[in-house]
Amino acid sequence: MYFLSVEKSFDAAHYLKGYKGKCEKLHGHRFKVVVRLKASKLNKIGLAYDFTDLKRQLGDVLAKYDHGCLNEVKPFDKINPSSENLAKTIFDQLKPLFTGDTHIGSVEVWESPESCAVYKPGRAL
Repeated sequence: MYFLSVEKSFDAAHYLKGYKGKCEKLHGHRFKVVVRLKASKLNKIGLAYDFTDLKRQLGDVLAKYDHGCLNEVKPFDKINPSSENLAKTIFDQLKPLFTGDTHIGSVEVWESPESCAVYKPGRAL
C-alpha cells in the first residue's frame, strides 16, 4: 500500500453556535488541511497519484472557504463549522474524484499549530 499526502492552508472566520466559551464569538484561523491518499499500486511511470493534481483538487475545494465566514457557506449555514465538520465535508467533496486503486485515507483540519481534527471513514471505535 502507498500513502501520499498534500497540505494547503486557507484563512477564514467562523463561530460555533451553541458553544459556551470564546469560540461562540466570531473569530478567525489559518486552517491547514492535510489530505492523505492510499493506493494499492503505481501507474506505468511509478506514481500512485500526481501531487500536482491532488494539490489543485484540494485548492478547488478550499477556494470557496478562503477569506470568508464559514457560517455563511453551505453546508455550514446549517451545521457548525467545527474542524470535525470541516474535515468530513472536505472528505465528502473530494471522495468522488477518486476511483479504482486510489482512495482518500483521511482528511486533517488544523485550526492552530496544536489542535486538529481528523476524519477517516470506517467503523466506530
